[in-house]
Amino acid sequence: MTTTENTRTTEGAGIPAPAGKALLRSPLGVLTTATASHGTGRDTDIPLPRLPGFVESAFSPLAYEVAARCLTERPGLGSRTAVALASLMGDTTTADLASRRVVSGRVHNPLLFMQATANSVLGHISREFGITGQMFSLSTLDDPVTELLAMADLLLEDPELDQVLVLGVELGGGERLAAVHRELSAGTGRPEPDLPGSAALAVAALLGRPGADALVTVRSARTDDGERPVAAPHPGSVQGLIDLAAAHRRLLRDGGTHLLVTDPRAPAFLLGAERLPEPSRRDETETHAHQ
Repeated sequence: MTTTENTRTTEGAGIPAPAGKALLRSPLGVLTTATASHGTGRDTDIPLPRLPGFVESAFSPLAYEVAARCLTERPGLGSRTAVALASLMGDTTTADLASRRVVSGRVHNPLLFMQATANSVLGHISREFGITGQMFSLSTLDDPVTELLAMADLLLEDPELDQVLVLGVELGGGERLAAVHRELSAGTGRPEPDLPGSAALAVAALLGRPGADALVTVRSARTDDGERPVAAPHPGSVQGLIDLAAAHRRLLRDGGTHLLVTDPRAPAFLLGAERLPEPSRRDETETHAHQ
């Protein structure tokens, strides 16, 4: 297993991209998506799942929850699956808890050190689902949709891979996280996050090559000259991924296309369903979407 933590950008083949971001070189198939939240007041809120070896924080339990939904609905060969997780600062809940314990003179808990790294939950997912493909943790100040789709596009050039599971996780936080966001947002016009301190959002999408198994595809698009850009999200926001998952569910149900603009500085993406699924499959999709 290869694991790295970085922000990656690439250039599209001969096509300039906004803010240095890459456009997709080929369409991607969206196999399935899942979203979950905890403590936000949203309709998607669920009780925090229990995850052995992970305590106190919602980061890893929610990341595992959405990954498990995707990998259970669309099981594949683990050696032909890669995983990429994007989060601005990782599991700050656990990192802050460990810091407070050390400052107060309490005995250091190695469990907290382990789960504070985003790679820990990826290792758990790989063990549970037999994944031996590449695994990456990304930290980005910019739009995680662009980062994760570009990573999947690059990884799927490997003929030994069939699918890439991409995940985005965002936590509410305490005073330290709020101070970081104030500094990141200063002078940029970007808002600060309004999530409660104990809240968490997680999104996953299983991506592959376009084909019969992928009823929805996503490709690079350019907005029309008159297209009004969306407001810039706060740094590290996973709302664009939530919008992608919602568009995927709607397209499975209704067909058609959807233009996804996640950030006025980032590329736009066009999601399309060229054909509706069979009635039985549509029923399964709608049931899954409401879980």
